[in-house]
Amino acid sequence: MENKTWDKLHQPCPLCNSSDAVGINADGSAKCFSCGEFMPNYNNSCEGKDMVQQTTTNQTTFKQPDNLDTGTFSALTDRRISQGTAKKYGVKVVHDLQGKVTKHMYPYYNGHEISATKVRNVEKKDFFVNGSYNETGLFGQQLFKGGKYVTITEGECDAMSAYELLGSKWAVVSIKRGAQGAVRDIKESLEFFDDFENVIVAFDNDKAGKEASVKVARLFKPGKARILTLPNGFKDPNEMLRDNRHKDFVEAWWASKVYTPSGVINVTEQREKFHNREKKQSIPYPYEGLNKKLYGLRQGELVTLTGGTGLGKSSVTREIEHWLVKQTQDNVGIIALEEDWRRTIDGILSIEANARLYIDQEREKFSKEELDKMFDILYDGENKNRVWVHSHFGTNDIDDIFTKLRFMIIGCDCKWVVVDHLHMLVSAVHEGDERRAIDSIMTRLRSLVEETGAGIILVSHLRRVDGNKGHENGIEVSLSHLRGSNSIGQLSDCVIALERNQQSDDPDEARTTRLRILKSRYTGDVGMAARVIYDADTGRLTELTDEDIEFDPSADEAF
Repeated sequence: MENKTWDKLHQPCPLCNSSDAVGINADGSAKCFSCGEFMPNYNNSCEGKDMVQQTTTNQTTFKQPDNLDTGTFSALTDRRISQGTAKKYGVKVVHDLQGKVTKHMYPYYNGHEISATKVRNVEKKDFFVNGSYNETGLFGQQLFKGGKYVTITEGECDAMSAYELLGSKWAVVSIKRGAQGAVRDIKESLEFFDDFENVIVAFDNDKAGKEASVKVARLFKPGKARILTLPNGFKDPNEMLRDNRHKDFVEAWWASKVYTPSGVINVTEQREKFHNREKKQSIPYPYEGLNKKLYGLRQGELVTLTGGTGLGKSSVTREIEHWLVKQTQDNVGIIALEEDWRRTIDGILSIEANARLYIDQEREKFSKEELDKMFDILYDGENKNRVWVHSHFGTNDIDDIFTKLRFMIIGCDCKWVVVDHLHMLVSAVHEGDERRAIDSIMTRLRSLVEETGAGIILVSHLRRVDGNKGHENGIEVSLSHLRGSNSIGQLSDCVIALERNQQSDDPDEARTTRLRILKSRYTGDVGMAARVIYDADTGRLTELTDEDIEFDPSADEAF
């Protein structure tokens, strides 16, 4: 075996990214004992210069690059992107025998690890992906952690070009799947943008790019997204970089217009839209008495469910959660701040099982196969998640909760979200003034409903009332009993109150809850709506019919 005199051992490999597998010879050549590659000049290899080895045939001698499979950090000369920018974004290239760039290799990260690499063939202008985009961020997302501006482009080269055009000062990322997949890509990385003050959408200057720009801008809260319009004659940022139009791009970037949906109209021009309006889809409540007064649940509305302590708010909430999962194909989000996520799922599946699965002794009566079958209601026919639960690990911050709430609606496509309960949100504000905290939270919830069109069901507590009888004795609830602020009633589309005399000597009365409508913006119909009775064996609430209820002179005649 030939002896080698090694000048340095345990050096990093620029080809396979091994941290310590290279040994450098005294003459400057090197070998990587991880990938097995030989480098005639180690220093040139680290600088991204073509590494060559002599290959002799019986006709001629030629130099063959050794980066055919792994790629090297080098300037993207075909796109005029510098080596420094390419290296920052982790992009490698492959050269042919004449040193011409033939392939780009764009990395996509899941956290701090590369999960996929998009390989673009320069000449054919096609690409393929090694690995999977699942759970990866946007191109370049791993490089930036918040700031004043972040720019989104339609392609990887456009991201690197915009980064250079802006003087390498601001964050720039790219979507993964082009204009057609822009909304999906942004939804998957929505939380990334929360730490940036402004989002600049710099998609291609064509029909698909312009349409995608508007759709993406709508995903962000009003005033946050700006749409960049490129100067006439330029399709994308890379074209401007290749034409050395740095100044023009920066001017267009600063001139980006804040996206605002049009909202002032001349109604005389809207006759057709008046007749052909979009109808609000109503989902029936699980109780017919509520449906008669409210005409069901609707997306784009904020419904507040209220009642005294221990009067069954959780039981009614779980019935509604299960009802939405079973009666619709919509995704459902749940933020339950007083319980573990397992207790939340136990509650939903208990309705499915007609048994109190949250009690160990009851759950053990079912086999694993039976529980799995019930668990399947949390998926749709394609085995996709339909139920999303906030797992808070005992820590709650109001901004973090609203980030998760917004992510459920937009990122997870939840059409319905249950928030249980308002006064736990208040405790997360860390302010001494409860009324001001409630006002702020209700305003944010109202704005979120208007912005996203989702239906939110909010659980709220009642204040203690003066007098000899309290809510535990079944007194009639009014809007003035809502705890903390009038904004709860003012900003809700509907308020449903629970009443029950849990101290009654009559066991049937003690387990019967009255559902009273305190407000209905949609129908205007208020008053007693339904009575439901609790079954201690199954944990279920069953609606009582008129025939089930004996005449009670103190009850509302309308009921």
